Amino acid sequence: MSEKAPLKIILKTSLPAVIDLSSQTIMFTIEAILIGRIGYAALAGQGMAIQLVLSFLAVLITFIIGSSLIITRYLGAGQNYEANHIFGQAMMMTIIMSIIFAFTWYFGGIYLFRLIKEGADTAAQTAGVTYLRTAALFAPLIITNFVAVGIVRGAGDTHLSMIVNVTINLINLVLAPLLIFGWFGFPRWEVEGAAVALGISHSIGFVVTVYILRTRKSVLYLSFKELTRPNFKSFKKLIKTGVPTTVEQFTWSIGLLIASLYAARLGAYTLTAHIIFLRIQNILSMAYTGLGLAAMTLMGKNIGASKLKLAEKTAKTFNHVGFAIAIVITLSLILFSESIMSIFTTETAVIEKGRMAIIIFAIVQIPKAVDGVLIGNLRGAGDIRWIMWMTIIGVLSFEIGLNWVAVFVIHLDLVGLWLVHLIDECARLIVNYWRFKGGRWKFIDI
Repeated sequence: MSEKAPLKIILKTSLPAVIDLSSQTIMFTIEAILIGRIGYAALAGQGMAIQLVLSFLAVLITFIIGSSLIITRYLGAGQNYEANHIFGQAMMMTIIMSIIFAFTWYFGGIYLFRLIKEGADTAAQTAGVTYLRTAALFAPLIITNFVAVGIVRGAGDTHLSMIVNVTINLINLVLAPLLIFGWFGFPRWEVEGAAVALGISHSIGFVVTVYILRTRKSVLYLSFKELTRPNFKSFKKLIKTGVPTTVEQFTWSIGLLIASLYAARLGAYTLTAHIIFLRIQNILSMAYTGLGLAAMTLMGKNIGASKLKLAEKTAKTFNHVGFAIAIVITLSLILFSESIMSIFTTETAVIEKGRMAIIIFAIVQIPKAVDGVLIGNLRGAGDIRWIMWMTIIGVLSFEIGLNWVAVFVIHLDLVGLWLVHLIDECARLIVNYWRFKGGRWKFIDI
């Protein structure tokens, strides 16, 4: 890697990652817009189902991040055989987990949806359970492909992960409206149709991913030998490296889920406005996540190659790029706030709820973007326990504790939820920046 041009390397690695990750989130958003045309209750239920799915997928970060951290060190040191061994072991564990998740989604999801208020929101419960159970039928292929593509992306082959996910989401984009609304002679399945379209497209993506990994088009190769012969020493290393990030991501997902449940307790209009914000946030976060993943990958490879000065220089450039992107996004949200809300729903009460909170939502993007890049740099260096504890403290203190006070004691409604989120993001940015400046990350061994 050239030490004179970190920005060029950053863009080459991060831009495909941003497109890759954004494609899925944009598809979820289009799906939400389509379902929103059915009714706000269907949108709220589907939104809760997606939040639940994302909470489960957070558990699999152990295999994605744990593998990626180890694999990038091996690749940086030129040890490709060891990298492929770790990849095969991670996929073996993923297949087992995917079967467990499928049964859990199908038989257990209904109990969570009972937390949504009765009465007018019964339709939201029904929509959410229908979506989750239908997705469960495709879960083994969806989940296995999710992890495999994540590891390929983490290894630096962001152009390949981009090809797979863009293909998946283009197929989903065609199927979703056909099966939701019953266009051109297709059955009108509404929320169930959205889940079927998701399952079919990701199943096709699974086939594409296996082809790429078996034909050596990636830096990684899927060996059936490594996939079928467990190595408990490697399992232990994977779990030790990945669990802190899994705990971090799962804690964060649970925090967002609880905040959504708080919104649900305030009524369907507040919940729907909150779900719309989460959809927008998910799209925006993909830019930050793409930068963060690229930062993690390049940090791991530079440290594996013992290039600490280049690692620090590249990390600082990532931080500057993240800040510039955040400023542009924040200004755009402020200028076009009402137009963005109206894309998702025509319900006046929902738009009014969103109008009261969208300025705070826009400002949140600045600390969120910069901290996302900082976390990628720290994670790539192996400082994963620090990130885990900061997330746990933030979720317990702010997303669960202070949100309760803001919503149910001070009665700030949706404004309170996003004001607390802003405070949380600013606090975590400050402590993570202090950690990075301290330089301890240069000497962590994984």
